[in-house]
Amino acid sequence: MEAAYKNILYESVNETAKITINKPPLNVLNVETLRELTAALDKARNDTDVKTIIITGAGNRAFCAGVDVRDHFPDKIDVTLNVFHKVFHVLVNVNKPVLAVVNGFALGGGCELAMACDIVIASETAKFGQPEINVGAIPTVATALLPKLVGRKKALELILTGDTIDASEAAQIGLVNKVVPSEKLEETSRELVNKLTGKSSVVTKLARMATYQGMGMGFLKALENVTGIYVNLLMRTEDAVEGLNAFIQKRKPEWKGK
Repeated sequence: MEAAYKNILYESVNETAKITINKPPLNVLNVETLRELTAALDKARNDTDVKTIIITGAGNRAFCAGVDVRDHFPDKIDVTLNVFHKVFHVLVNVNKPVLAVVNGFALGGGCELAMACDIVIASETAKFGQPEINVGAIPTVATALLPKLVGRKKALELILTGDTIDASEAAQIGLVNKVVPSEKLEETSRELVNKLTGKSSVVTKLARMATYQGMGMGFLKALENVTGIYVNLLMRTEDAVEGLNAFIQKRKPEWKGK
């Protein structure tokens, strides 16, 4: 365990970087914590030994209950939003699969952090919501991202009512990938991480990049874009050729990550 941070824990084991928001019981984010989170994601991104990233919260009560309300006032909001949004810029460009492991509340900025991860695994006790409207605020990331995940009508329902939903409903609308009993959360996330780290890191990077780039394009433009990635980048990697040869030769591929 590394002790370079005040409000988070960073651990790199078995090709996985685990970032834990460590401000129990509710793991509320302030500017300092957001900066540490960005630094940790950058660290994981630049560590060639890391293939997968997990973001979670300390304790069982909350993944993250959002950004500190005191940092939303007019004299602080410019800095708060700048630092908050930087986390999401890094998340998009981290070039490695990112899992949110949610046990307890994921509210406000915590819900936005979870939805911005590539895959969300939640315990049956998890709760999700965007309650910003109740304190006269707007969930900035959710307005940009949530409609793409759950559709315009459900996104507006959550944003405009501030209602909280349980993990089962979050899975039904596409906000969560999988819901498991609390006692199975660690095991399930570990199984998924093992599956992801067993893939070629360079191919995973390109597949993820194509997906994120395509989200901001129309279908035909996205198809053109991924074709360019496939021909000009993927087919120039050793792992692409290795994967094809391994399939033909009926053996397990030996990935080199290049």
